Amino acid sequence: MYDQSDLEIFARVVRTGSLTQAGSELGLSVAVVSKRLKRLEERLAVRLLHRTTRRVAPTDVGEAFFQRIAPIVDAIAEAESLVSQNATRARGTLRVTAPSSFGRLHIVPHLRAFFALHPDLVLNLELSDDFESIVERGYDLAIRVGALESSGLTAVRLAPVRRVLCARPGYLDAAGRPQTLDDLRGHVCLATENQNPWRLVGPEGPCTVSASGPLRTHSSEAVLGGLGIALRSTWDVHAELRDGSLEVVLPAYAAAASAGIFAVYPSRAFVPAKTRAFIAFLKQVYRSSEAGAETAPGAS
Repeated sequence: MYDQSDLEIFARVVRTGSLTQAGSELGLSVAVVSKRLKRLEERLAVRLLHRTTRRVAPTDVGEAFFQRIAPIVDAIAEAESLVSQNATRARGTLRVTAPSSFGRLHIVPHLRAFFALHPDLVLNLELSDDFESIVERGYDLAIRVGALESSGLTAVRLAPVRRVLCARPGYLDAAGRPQTLDDLRGHVCLATENQNPWRLVGPEGPCTVSASGPLRTHSSEAVLGGLGIALRSTWDVHAELRDGSLEVVLPAYAAAASAGIFAVYPSRAFVPAKTRAFIAFLKQVYRSSEAGAETAPGAS
């Protein structure tokens, strides 16, 4: 017979890659986590995990075991939440992943207000630009910015994303201000790998521009450093556009509007209260008329 909590501990360790992190999320000491894992391995008579000083990773057998028991562990947790007397109250640990810049600018500053509304909830927020599998890593929710690809996940649109062409005024003073799309050919265009060509919408409808330059990066530092013209989200460079550090180039053109800011989570018949609470909070923050353009990520 298996102890259900041993399986839960094992699944959490695999998902976090850390005994310490798993113990913290489950309210257990590292010693207890290690003891329970050892007990599970002895019961199965196999080694489930490779342990190093920095990280814990499943063995081949451990990975196969995890793939089979993880859905069961998740289903039990979901069933317990469903029948709990406190099912309508956000509580427990919510694991969320979000892009680094977006998280720092548009999630972290609002967390104090969120915790005031939900004092029984612990948020484990991982800011990373690596789009890892939500299900395999055990995230309850992921924030994604851009145009979503088809998947088996559920996505809730939190806000639109508006991308505009922009550059430092100093760069434009030296290189000239483009008046037409053709003028961009004489400029340094700072594109990311997935932004070439630039797909824009203007007065004549959809159009594309081949972006070329000496640097490709997801960071806004290049355009802020005056290296050229970039197609950036207004949530990313709103402060600079507002204070004049950046200037919109060819304001009649913007990226296609299919992109957005989304909350993405595993498709389930029952969505936990903690997940619903975080989604509702972010939607309210981003559409708040009180905060206006300073808060809304998609505002121009």
